[in-house]
Amino acid sequence: MKTIVEVKDLVKKYDGLEAVKGISFEVRRGEIFGFLGPNGAGKTTTINILCTLLSPTSGTATLNGLDVVREKDKVRESIGLVFQDPSLDERLTARENLEFHAYAYRVPKDVREERIDEVLNMVELADRGKDRVETFSGGMKRRLEIARGLLHYPKVLFLDEPTIGLDPQTRNSIWEYIQELKRKHDITIFLTTHYMDEAENCDRIAIIDYGEIIALDTPEALKSQVGGDVVQIRTDNDREAEKVLVERFGVELIQDRQGGDCLCFEVESAERFIPGFIRDFPIPINSISMHRPTLDDVFLKLTGHDIRPDGADEMASLRLAARGFRGPAARR
Repeated sequence: MKTIVEVKDLVKKYDGLEAVKGISFEVRRGEIFGFLGPNGAGKTTTINILCTLLSPTSGTATLNGLDVVREKDKVRESIGLVFQDPSLDERLTARENLEFHAYAYRVPKDVREERIDEVLNMVELADRGKDRVETFSGGMKRRLEIARGLLHYPKVLFLDEPTIGLDPQTRNSIWEYIQELKRKHDITIFLTTHYMDEAENCDRIAIIDYGEIIALDTPEALKSQVGGDVVQIRTDNDREAEKVLVERFGVELIQDRQGGDCLCFEVESAERFIPGFIRDFPIPINSISMHRPTLDDVFLKLTGHDIRPDGADEMASLRLAARGFRGPAARR
């Protein structure tokens, strides 16, 4: 499969602080590629470099064979971008938002209306084209933003936290549209997310933390690195229980993701392990549970911590730059 995005030794510094620390990766044409990591990990900084909103401190990046520093206008013609923050003009109708975008991207007049009809149908908003965006639900606005990003037939569609702030049902609906785009329109989708379940939809995932790529593979391959089922137990004497687990049962404890009130370890087959374990464990067990490896477990094992829900928000420092993103025509 051909490569459409290629990044080599990419570095971005802010006042001496490295937000991105020499990362390298490739995105294959036609795949859904995910950047998984907490706020402040470097996801949005990398996206902004690839979308020409920021210049790298060092390293190189190409998109569709175009250098993101030397060929900015051509790169912008090749991409669609859906920001994490809402960026629609809510005083305009859905169609008027798309008309402005079509003009900014120099979509030819003779196909402009046809394209607008096509993308509105694609996201099932054809019957709301003449309605003001301020009357739309959060999910409808997100679908319209995706439609806008597709209007000029981009080679790569960037989705920065595409379902943040949406309810689970709407998130699932958005993902149905994204999967349909991949199947029907041969488009490459590059998304950032800190939702583990969302990352499961990707063909491949790059786990990024503190500006570095920790691992890159398919979701299943990443989960296979965990090593087995995860068992959690609670006792009244965790210190003694930990000693028994290590010395008698030979298990390796992993970090407790429940705030310190349980002990976690991995075993090959929890169903076979648990009955005998409960019978032979010398310390009373208050509760025991197990689950199959998840991307949460992968992230925890590779980084030593859970995703930071309240980590430093790199978007805050980049919003002004993002607001400057315009199509090729609008910049003239």
